[in-house]
Amino acid sequence: MGIGSSVALALAAAFAVIVLTFGIARWRGRYDTIDSAWGAGFAVIAVTGFATEPRGIGSALVVTVLTAVWGLRLSAHIHLRNSAHGEDRRYREMYARARSRPQLRMFARVYLTQAAVMWFVSLPVVAAQHQPDSFGVLGVLGVAVWCVGFAFEAIGDEQLRRFKADPANAGEVLDTGLWRYTRHPNYFGDACVWWGLYLIAAQHLPGALAVLSPLLMTWLLARGSGKPITERHLAGNRPGYADYVARTSGFFPLPPKKR
Repeated sequence: MGIGSSVALALAAAFAVIVLTFGIARWRGRYDTIDSAWGAGFAVIAVTGFATEPRGIGSALVVTVLTAVWGLRLSAHIHLRNSAHGEDRRYREMYARARSRPQLRMFARVYLTQAAVMWFVSLPVVAAQHQPDSFGVLGVLGVAVWCVGFAFEAIGDEQLRRFKADPANAGEVLDTGLWRYTRHPNYFGDACVWWGLYLIAAQHLPGALAVLSPLLMTWLLARGSGKPITERHLAGNRPGYADYVARTSGFFPLPPKKR
């Protein structure tokens, strides 16, 4: 299978995941189901691509395993977190604003958009699955960056989960652990994961051309639907958040500023 066919297959896999997720969302009566399926969708794309383009223990296998591990952990974490609460208010508000054919509008504006982003961000994985069965210095560097990102994301998520589970922390701001050095260790880690996968793909020209994929993911996390929306919400219901913002890096981990 040529790389063009694999790109088309990745798009079909992303669309299939989104259609199935939308059906489950309607059955559950919760449109935030898309958040739970987000990471798993990347895993499906990676595994589908590897199954149709089998290679040895080179870049193809490495990016497939790394993508699946990251995606399945993220989906499990988000599903467990969201299941303990009602539906995310963002989706309730979007549904309420769509007065005419709300279900169709949710599918078109939310779910299809997620499918397109999922497919585009996955392009380095698709490219890496077509590389020769070899692994060079750039590939090793990519794995190292992925490991840093995965650690930041997983540890940051667990620290936040434990913080929220303690009733004594209600209304407080988490500023210890990784959260002492960046206000969003999970988002920073997510970006590193995709830059690591890109570096593995960049060992050869087709993969190197997919640089817009990690750039898009990083923009979404730091400037799009990630960090800005989270911070607007926290600024409104956490009295100490403004001081936390003043002394803590917004994205890249840095020592806290002295006040």
